[in-house]
Amino acid sequence: MNLVLDTSATLAWLFPNETTPAILAVFDEVIQSGAIVPDLWRIEVANCLTVAMRRGRIDARFRSDSLADLGNLTIVPDNETGKYLWTETMKIADKHNLTIYDATYLELALRRALPLATLDKQLRSGAKAAGVQLLGI
Repeated sequence: MNLVLDTSATLAWLFPNETTPAILAVFDEVIQSGAIVPDLWRIEVANCLTVAMRRGRIDARFRSDSLADLGNLTIVPDNETGKYLWTETMKIADKHNLTIYDATYLELALRRALPLATLDKQLRSGAKAAGVQLLGI
């Protein structure tokens, strides 16, 4: 695994009108070498696609095809996300004014010494301040 992948970067790859050359480069790396994600990544992706479907942005087939596409990639959930949640992750959230959800991605990137692929502005700001290499823009 060469990078930590967050939901914002994932959705930008799935939605053609949000895909950029930088996101395509991230997913070229994911296709080649895989990615690691916090346990909540699958929940977040499924929720965002479900909300997009309910709002009429996508249909059920797009959602199921997108999840199938992601399921074919080597995207591995980190088994230790919860172990750090009430300690390091909360400290990171407080220090960088992040949600706990976003802080899980930064904690994972810091713990594994991996770059973070995200489009989330607040998370990018926190990652930059923490010295984490950023991908996606």
